[in-house]
Amino acid sequence: MRAPRPVLATATLGVGFIALPVVGLLQRTPWSSLDDLLSRESVIRPLLLSLLVSVIAALVTVLLGTPLAWTLARVDMPGRRIIRALILLPMVLPPVVGGTALLFALGRRGLVGQWLERWFGLTLPFTTAGAVVAAVFVSLPFYVIAVETALESSTDDLEQMAGTLGAEPMRVLRRITLPRLLPAMGAGMALAWARALGEFGATITFAGNLPGRTQTLPLATFLALESDPEEALALSLVMLVVSLAVLIPMRDRWLPGRRPEQ
Repeated sequence: MRAPRPVLATATLGVGFIALPVVGLLQRTPWSSLDDLLSRESVIRPLLLSLLVSVIAALVTVLLGTPLAWTLARVDMPGRRIIRALILLPMVLPPVVGGTALLFALGRRGLVGQWLERWFGLTLPFTTAGAVVAAVFVSLPFYVIAVETALESSTDDLEQMAGTLGAEPMRVLRRITLPRLLPAMGAGMALAWARALGEFGATITFAGNLPGRTQTLPLATFLALESDPEEALALSLVMLVVSLAVLIPMRDRWLPGRRPEQ
């Protein structure tokens, strides 16, 4: 289909609006000293911490998000729209507000946090575990969307047939549903991991900015902007490369209704 010229012109402006900051970042990156910048302890430490936090958060999203997505897609229950809206809320909620909500819910004097500390001696705010909790909070919706979309776009004929033949629900889930979901689960996990890696607002509000404990890549980048812009550029480049590496191969799997490339 031949697109009208005004539409193409406007689309070009949209692409340019997104691409221009990326080009500006690449243009200002100190390529000659990049190896030295990336080998600094002030870069490696938040990088390793970010990898640890984001990997654990991604695994938790799979454990929590898979049954959640299956329930939303397969179970006809009252209030499903409200539950889905609640699950997707972190996607549109300002991250700082999300971190504040976590603080009042899981903080030392929070709704649940006070009992966690009293009964189990578990303190989440300003700890690495707190950074993981913040990352899970913001990344879980991305995984749920990917898996729920895959479930809704596929038929459940095989599942119903297996149930009719007497297979137990858990056996159907293990032998039929989950194997068919693996590509969507992988795509959703990659998206959740990338979102957890780039989390800033909820982390700094709930977990703080403690070097070696909660100072992840985005927080280190924010601090480096004031003291060492070249280091900030190097950190930004790392996150840019990771984001593109996740989005480009996974786009066809998580974006609903898109036709495959010819």
